[in-house]
Amino acid sequence: MSEPELLFNPFEPGFTDDPFPAYRRLREADPVHASPIGIWILTTHKDVGDLLRSDQSVDERRVSEGLFVEQMRAFEDAMDGRGRSMLDRDPPDHTRLRSLVSRVFTPRRVAALEPEITALVDEALDRIEDAGTADLVETLAFPLPFAVISSMLGMPPTDHARVRELSGWVVRSLEPLPDEATVKRVGEAGVELFDLVKDLIADKRAHPGEDLLSALIAAEAEGDRLTDDELVDQVVLLYVAGHETTVSLIGGGTVALLENPGELARLRAEPGLAGNAVEELLRFVSPVQQSRRVTVAPYKVRDKEIPPNTFVVAGLAAANRDPEFWGPDAEELRLDRPNARQHVGFGGGPHHCLGAALARLEARVAFERLTGRFGDLALDGEVTWNGRINLRGPASVPITV
Repeated sequence: MSEPELLFNPFEPGFTDDPFPAYRRLREADPVHASPIGIWILTTHKDVGDLLRSDQSVDERRVSEGLFVEQMRAFEDAMDGRGRSMLDRDPPDHTRLRSLVSRVFTPRRVAALEPEITALVDEALDRIEDAGTADLVETLAFPLPFAVISSMLGMPPTDHARVRELSGWVVRSLEPLPDEATVKRVGEAGVELFDLVKDLIADKRAHPGEDLLSALIAAEAEGDRLTDDELVDQVVLLYVAGHETTVSLIGGGTVALLENPGELARLRAEPGLAGNAVEELLRFVSPVQQSRRVTVAPYKVRDKEIPPNTFVVAGLAAANRDPEFWGPDAEELRLDRPNARQHVGFGGGPHHCLGAALARLEARVAFERLTGRFGDLALDGEVTWNGRINLRGPASVPITV
């Protein structure tokens, strides 16, 4: 008997440059897809939303078989078992960790950052204007969220360059099936980053400030506080998740605007659209392409039943362009889309992204200032992509102003 056809192959050449045609084919042909590599993939808005809101697990250690098990164990070994953030915990552990972190990562604290974010964006745009050309990722999309989360956490400026390099490696642990050398390098970077953050926590305990990390150390609910190991894991999560996804949103969103000049002109003419534009760009670009769950019991989707202890991929990017939900223009960018905020770009359910408000604020200010300031903004060469399957975004966006 021949092997079943692999409808979804994220390793085929060109996939990471433009994965959306592959998502569309899978959504149309087999929306509840059992992959030969031992995982299931859901691609419709309804099925993905239902999975995200369900009580399925995020603890990958539950997976019973498949190639993913080998990858998971390789990463755990390489990182000495560290890295168990709330992203990887089920209730009640997840509930407790999220409650403690959310006590200090508040909407008010985020909203108060707008003047600082605006100043950082304007400084970057000054440099772009002076040069006339720039790589948007290197000049704005990466430095902005990285500087903001570093400032929020109170990271010493001398550590920024090294933390940036280390976090760039650690984020690759979210990619499927990397080679052995990459697993080793990710593990080394993770151990070094955890040790760096541990030292920073010790310093903050001795010299607390007005930063987020000092507040996390002091955070308490009903006599409960984060342990040192929990603090390290949550801070690393905030550092990596606090900038990597926003880099892709600002970079990829700018590319989408430049490739849709009518929508770019609409945003310039109606700057009040900026908030909704961010939601539509989150839907259209999907900086986080996938989320994951592990079934705790047989899980029925449509006419199929997924066995327990099985790794299930929630295809966020596929769901965000599902015409059954978004209508016949699902593949088009439409900044005034009335239900744009119903995208699943920030996940959903109890694991909905804690940093969503910060990402929205940074992106809104960046798009407002960038498009409002440069009427002749244009691409100045070929966009290159970062080659990632999950946290997909441009590695370089050459622009001229």
